[in-house]
Amino acid sequence: MSYELLPTSDPSQRDNASSPSNDRSDTKSTKSIRTHPLVKLIFTRLLIAFVVMYLVFSGLRSLSRSTSRFAWSSGVCSACHRNGSLKAGLSTLPSHFDLPSGDKIPSVALGVWKSKPGEVGAAVKTALKTGYRHIDDAWIYRNEKEVGQAIRESGVPRQDIWLTSKLWNSFHAPEDIEPALDESLNNLGTEYLDLYLIHWPIAFKKGGSGPIAFKKGGSGYDKELTENPYPTWQKLEEMVERGKVRNIGLSKIQNLTANPLKIKPAALQVELSYWNPQPDLVKWAKENNLPVEAYSPLGGDKQVKETLQLPVVKKIANYLGMTRAQVIISWHIQRGTIVLPKSVTPSRVVDNFQVAALPDDLFTELEEAAVSHKPFRTVNPSKDWDLDFDIFDD
Repeated sequence: MSYELLPTSDPSQRDNASSPSNDRSDTKSTKSIRTHPLVKLIFTRLLIAFVVMYLVFSGLRSLSRSTSRFAWSSGVCSACHRNGSLKAGLSTLPSHFDLPSGDKIPSVALGVWKSKPGEVGAAVKTALKTGYRHIDDAWIYRNEKEVGQAIRESGVPRQDIWLTSKLWNSFHAPEDIEPALDESLNNLGTEYLDLYLIHWPIAFKKGGSGPIAFKKGGSGYDKELTENPYPTWQKLEEMVERGKVRNIGLSKIQNLTANPLKIKPAALQVELSYWNPQPDLVKWAKENNLPVEAYSPLGGDKQVKETLQLPVVKKIANYLGMTRAQVIISWHIQRGTIVLPKSVTPSRVVDNFQVAALPDDLFTELEEAAVSHKPFRTVNPSKDWDLDFDIFDD
């Protein structure tokens, strides 16, 4: 159907419209009025305006329906996954956290603990392709060589990747630290580490059949070096000054307050999960400007399935259109912690990187649920190492 938007310019039609020979009956008069060009113009414009309003209203209703599950009382704002794709209604989370040194550490890392040889390299490549720029490794994981090879083959420049490794318990003596660091650097194929952590606050005595071995009977650890880790820390400070390491920090917790430090710990890596949220530790670290890294963020291997079946996690995931793992990982970052999820399954590696801020009410609901139960720690080797004390005792 076509519409005339302007009065006709045909003279014959104008003459006929005013001719005395025209029938002037009421019916024809009414018809003449209805078909007058000016009336047509007004009618046409009103009709077009109505159609436009209808289309706009329909579009808004459709948009509202498509985004309603992402809306909350404070309003909907545009947001994005970490891989750049848009996701309506979820705010972005910090991509990095600031360290005391001034460096910025990516908020999500690929953890490679327990990642098997032959699988870890592919996981690292998938992660870097997805957009991860943070890999968390350790000498004791025995996969540094494969991780380093994958980094080189990824095509991502080394300077764009945050690479962490850890000093094992057998190498806390000052004379052993640089050789241990050099081995990790050689394994990873790099000239420096972005972060080097003391893996555990326990120094093993030398001896045994290898660097991991320790004696039984409560005498396998170096009591003096364990209780006074300052010499270990001093040597690590030297590694920073010589450019082999950019930042040094702690894994678990360690008392370094007895002596003045030239370089303060850049980060503290601890077990954090729904089952072991450690709110007091997280609060203390924030107050002391000590960034916290969360390992085993979904819980221990036997807890992951249980974590993902939690009613509160399922509820939030369904409401926001996220996976359950994404809800937990996002919660960790929103708490202000760096999160280290681990997986060698490509789809999970990708999913774990796609995080977004939870609405305040849902974040609070999950936080309150996590701190309401008795905490349960999944990693505590005190008995396995036959120590005469518990590593995590206050």
